[in-house]
Amino acid sequence: MARVPLPHVPLPAAFRVHPARTGLVVLAATILTGAAGLTPARATTTVTPGAELARMTLAQRVGQLFMVGTPAEAASSAALSAIRSRHVGNVILTGRSAAGITVTRRVSDSLQAQVSAASTAGVPLFVATDQEGGQVQVLSGPGYSTIPSALAQGRWTPSTVRADANYWGRQLRAGGVNLDLAPVLDTVPSAAAARTNPPIGWYDREYGFDPTTVALHGTAFGQGLGDAGVSAAVKHFPGLGRVTGNTDTTSGVTDRVTTRGDDYLRPFASAVAAGTPFVMLSTAYYSRIDPTQPAAFSPTVIGTMLRGDLHFHGVVISDDLGNARQVAAWSPAQRALRFLGAGGDIVLTVSPTVLPQMVDAVLSQASSSTAFRGQVNAAALRVLTAKQQLVPTSTLPNPGYIDHVLQRGTVDPAQVRVLQTRLDEVGYDVQGVDGVFGPATYAAVRAYQSVPARRLTADGIVGPATGTALGIWR
Repeated sequence: MARVPLPHVPLPAAFRVHPARTGLVVLAATILTGAAGLTPARATTTVTPGAELARMTLAQRVGQLFMVGTPAEAASSAALSAIRSRHVGNVILTGRSAAGITVTRRVSDSLQAQVSAASTAGVPLFVATDQEGGQVQVLSGPGYSTIPSALAQGRWTPSTVRADANYWGRQLRAGGVNLDLAPVLDTVPSAAAARTNPPIGWYDREYGFDPTTVALHGTAFGQGLGDAGVSAAVKHFPGLGRVTGNTDTTSGVTDRVTTRGDDYLRPFASAVAAGTPFVMLSTAYYSRIDPTQPAAFSPTVIGTMLRGDLHFHGVVISDDLGNARQVAAWSPAQRALRFLGAGGDIVLTVSPTVLPQMVDAVLSQASSSTAFRGQVNAAALRVLTAKQQLVPTSTLPNPGYIDHVLQRGTVDPAQVRVLQTRLDEVGYDVQGVDGVFGPATYAAVRAYQSVPARRLTADGIVGPATGTALGIWR
């Protein structure tokens, strides 16, 4: 069946919902706000990641190396406490939420509100989720698209995947999510093999059945997220496409095929070359690479292969080390220490219950070992560097703007051009008739509305009163 592409409109700081639910199209502006969001104004200053690291306590540095889970529909008290008391610098929204984008934004804002000089030295959080598409889409409801599976996306052109990932990324960004644990770059050998591959193929999480297809489409997905100002975490290095067990629910999961120079590593190499900021590590064993320990605990996999062979200099994040059966044989403390000791950067634990054991163990080891403290500092610096690459809060949509668009309709580029043309005709500078309702057009609307004789509300919203005054309302 032919695919109908999502409309793609280059709105750098706007949120769109389609189709319109009323006969009227209301144009709403992005409101520049200093409220808690993805990244506060510090991202535009000259403070370097190294300077930020220097002003942190050791406990705050350790906190940057953890990501804790919270239900997507409401920030848990455990997650909020982890940020305040354990200095945790990253959170993942888990489970499933059909509550829509405004609820996600409230959750994200409540998490970011815990950021302070005492908790994280003022450094904002990475707020992450799993928004791959298909059966793995944590966030849905009003304001979120239903994202097709990766296998379906693999039948599109890479340029279409990138454009649509940009669109989906803007939805995440509007909800306060700045890190997507996607795309999946694992290659499943065939449709038949997918039926016996529980973690990937069973759920159509692969972009195709050959490394070239996966590399092209997976890389495009990650680039689209980046275009939207959302960091991507490609996963699950060095691949879960040829295992017969799920590491979340099974122990002893082993890949007996993949080698250090395997062609199935090509999608990861492609993503690294394209600049992916994160790579997620699998917890499977790879008997032909390092048969003695899971990949997430292997210096060979992280140091020799990912850092060395692929020249990856970004953030290495673990797959779940809290609840996964694959790593249950190790204590929570051992899991965190082994991952970071092997060269990892962020320990992901969906469960907040085991977090205190993990954090305490890492802090204790960093306090007593100069070598391990050096690893902690290097990992924290990589995390801080990734955070400083995020877009500033001033370009993010305000929740009130989102609510308005959800209630009233869409921002249509053709009608934006009509508005811009009319504003230009009556002497208001919109800095180009480009169909983008950005800061310049918003400012022009506010200026037009602010003239007392017009008796308009200067809210930047082009509703019936403003539209009629401009002569463009139908």
